[in-house]
Amino acid sequence: MKSAVETLNPTRVRLTVEVPFEELKDSLDAAYKKINQQVTVKGFRKGKIPARVIDQRFGRGAVLEEAVNDALPKFYTEAVNEAELNPLGQPEVDITELKDNELLSFTAEVDIRPTIEIPDYSGIEVEVDAVEVSDEDIEKSVQQLRDRFASTTPVERAAEDGDVVTIDLEAKVDGEVLEDGVASGVSYTIGSGELLDGIDDAVKGLSAGEEATFASELKGGSAAGKEAEVTVKVTQVASRELPELDDEFAQLASEFDTLEELQADSRKRLENMKQYDQATQAQERVLDKLLELVEVPIPEKLLEDEINTRKHNLEHHQLGQMGLTLDRYLEIQGKTAEEFDAETREAAIKGIKTQFVLDELVNKEKLNVNQEELTEHLMRRAASSGMSPDQFAQAVVEGGQVPMLVGEVARGKALAVVVEAATVKDTNGEIVDLDDEDETEDSAEASAEAAEEKPEA
Repeated sequence: MKSAVETLNPTRVRLTVEVPFEELKDSLDAAYKKINQQVTVKGFRKGKIPARVIDQRFGRGAVLEEAVNDALPKFYTEAVNEAELNPLGQPEVDITELKDNELLSFTAEVDIRPTIEIPDYSGIEVEVDAVEVSDEDIEKSVQQLRDRFASTTPVERAAEDGDVVTIDLEAKVDGEVLEDGVASGVSYTIGSGELLDGIDDAVKGLSAGEEATFASELKGGSAAGKEAEVTVKVTQVASRELPELDDEFAQLASEFDTLEELQADSRKRLENMKQYDQATQAQERVLDKLLELVEVPIPEKLLEDEINTRKHNLEHHQLGQMGLTLDRYLEIQGKTAEEFDAETREAAIKGIKTQFVLDELVNKEKLNVNQEELTEHLMRRAASSGMSPDQFAQAVVEGGQVPMLVGEVARGKALAVVVEAATVKDTNGEIVDLDDEDETEDSAEASAEAAEEKPEA
């Protein structure tokens, strides 16, 4: 076999391959064997029909077609390996010449990973938010815990702000009650903002047994985004009583003996959360700076496929689950179709560019992924998917996605290397030391994945 490579552009090549006929022998033998099992010729046992009889009865052309179809993937792969190419997607193959007992020639056009030069990234500098926990942050955290331990007592009076009411709801659109617009026995805290716009004003002042009607735009369900006439009936009013903020509350709500210890723990947890957020912010900003430094040609076919995939996932999965059409989603977002297309294209380009650059860094820095790192990543992905680790692992293996997970971990490690070399300062001008290697890699994986992921509603 002889092959040659023609570069059409930085992301696409044409392979020209010539195969002497003797190298098709195995594929020809396989073709005769396959046809033997599929046809019947009087006077011959099944599977024992001579090649010359098959040629006479069914035509040599049918045999050659079967043999070429069998041989093409093998010779294409050999040509790709010989040229040391990294193809993306399936090739467009064109048989240019097929001479029986002489020669098979074909061309194959395919997108390839572009050659990327990673520049010196040690000079990258980014600014991130400072880790600051205020007394108000701690107060809010403890208040949320206090809310969880609030008790309710039914009362014989009109509902007030902060009360817990039990309500029945009925929503109508254009005078028709929606199939999914009826609910009974719903518990709602007035002022929480957790249900429909306008419900707080509607229920305040109502006593058990009374009802009111108000207009509200539905947030989900079959009529999401439409204006509905909602009737709310109060069946019970209960006052909420919050526990006193004292040592007794600390003992009730936590493992601590004193309120001071509980508050100190809240401060520590908030600091840890903000440090993780700060690390994630650093990853994202370092990644953006890195991408600005690197010139990456984007294969048009790959970009087109990525854009279509992102649109499909948004429209048929995320929006479908919310009961929204794409047009309604754009209306809610206040975007035109042109703006949406431009944003989707920009996100797709960034995702592809991120993967190419970080993959090149993995090779340049000779980064490997061990079993422990892969297992930890799998556990995190399982938790975020709502599946058990065993279920998620089984789905990954059955779907042939283990290489994808390995790539995610490797890219996270590559980004962590760049972050380690960068200068990260907070808004106070202080140098940020992201010295927790595991945490840095975890947040780097998250940042790299976020850049590659499809947009969410």
